[in-house]
Amino acid sequence: MHINIQSITPDFFTPASSEVWSKNFELLPNSKYLVKAVSGSGKSSFFNFLYGLNNRFSGTIQFDNSAIASLSENDWTSLRRNKIAIVFQGLRLFPELTAMENIQLKNTLTNHKTETEILAMLAQLDIDQLANKKADTLSYGQQQRVAIVRALCQPFELLLLDEPFSHIDKAQITNAVNLVNQQVEANQATLIVASLGDTYNINYTKTLLL
Repeated sequence: MHINIQSITPDFFTPASSEVWSKNFELLPNSKYLVKAVSGSGKSSFFNFLYGLNNRFSGTIQFDNSAIASLSENDWTSLRRNKIAIVFQGLRLFPELTAMENIQLKNTLTNHKTETEILAMLAQLDIDQLANKKADTLSYGQQQRVAIVRALCQPFELLLLDEPFSHIDKAQITNAVNLVNQQVEANQATLIVASLGDTYNINYTKTLLL
């Protein structure tokens, strides 16, 4: 997916000068970007614009030369099912469901992964033994790893990760980054990671200061 951004500015707050707000730039297919920002600078808002959850901005965002402002709700549903995957900063897991049930809610939309493949990804992040545990019984770091696996259980051309490793220890961050890199390369996708500062040793195409 080729993303062209033309002078976007949120309508609901006045952002500080940055390399994102009020700038023209491209996010190229099969590339990796870091959005580096202090808390409260609008990185989650930027991700919500790209995911179609918030349209309160001026300027233009284009996906493959089509302005997203013209997309219908059905268009967004199809995009979120087949082309754009996300790990929200707040995760948005269902607390009463198990880790596997949370993942399968996403996976059953496209049957992108087999249960064996899902368990292998959970094992890579050392949480396969928690597959049948309810989400609200897991630590936040464990929930983050479940959310990462869930995001990877769909076809995608764009993967958005909003502070995805904030409560994960260094060894497990390495495992999570390896898994993300594997799946991004398999999908030949664009990766955008939002971080307060840590680069997580990812080889980024470009860093955008927000």
